[in-house]
Amino acid sequence: MAPKIFIDGEHGTTGLQIVTRLSGRTDIDLMSMPAEQRRDADVRKAFLRDADIAILCLPDDAAREAVALAADAGTRFIDASTAHRTAPDWVFGFAELDPDQAGRIAKAQFVSNPGCYSTGAISLLAPLVARGILPADYPVTINAVSGYTGGGKQMIAQMEDASRDDAITAPHFAYALTLAHKHVPEIVVRGGLARKPVFTPAVGRFAQGMLVNVPLHLDLMADGVTVDAIFTALSEHYAASDVVEVAGPTDAAASIRLDPEELKGSDRLKLYVCANEDAGQVNLVASLDNLGKGASGAAVQNLDLMIRG
Repeated sequence: MAPKIFIDGEHGTTGLQIVTRLSGRTDIDLMSMPAEQRRDADVRKAFLRDADIAILCLPDDAAREAVALAADAGTRFIDASTAHRTAPDWVFGFAELDPDQAGRIAKAQFVSNPGCYSTGAISLLAPLVARGILPADYPVTINAVSGYTGGGKQMIAQMEDASRDDAITAPHFAYALTLAHKHVPEIVVRGGLARKPVFTPAVGRFAQGMLVNVPLHLDLMADGVTVDAIFTALSEHYAASDVVEVAGPTDAAASIRLDPEELKGSDRLKLYVCANEDAGQVNLVASLDNLGKGASGAAVQNLDLMIRG
């Protein structure tokens, strides 16, 4: 019997993307709550408890409520909100985090889907911290730009409808200027950091795509660390992955520029090691689709791991 999959919040940006990806698949039974019953709490509870796996595309409080309604029924969860990303009893849904992570996801009842910015940052930081190349207390800074779809339906409408009173007309803007973005806790915990990074996110006037930059000084890293050692560490960490690609300093230098839309429509992740070794400086860059590996694509990847067990 095909596993029953329920997307709670299927009409939001992430939910709609997941529905599109799963529609037409014959190996699952995709459940959908009738539109006229979306606000019926009893119907929602029944769907959650009847599902084999529920994918939560909800605000944090609603996601916690959904888990409370159906966890005792044996329903397995993939939570795309920030509610459980640092919870010790939830498996972090970044399959490439370490060699055993995909197996943990496959067996878990509770899986937290990573955030888009944090996927990029953690993919760069965690392997280096784990190998002792990057000290856990390094004063990390992260600068990133995302497509506007990461802001959900309201921002999409503001960006795409210039006639609205609240339309966003800027071609690019920085935000979270109080340095308390919701992805910071998971970057700290899942990246293995001992201090909070200074994280400045931004939104550009393009729909999908993302670049996450982590600049580093070699003399503040472990003794003797070179650009080649950083590239080797990342390459070896992701060598078995068909999702993550690592481009070295030569490849990065050959690029005239990095395009945040490079992986638009893809579920892959590409990491660049950009360097000026004479200056002792490295800029690590993660390129991904904020709705692909950064959200819906990752959720489907985790779902497939859980289905196959």
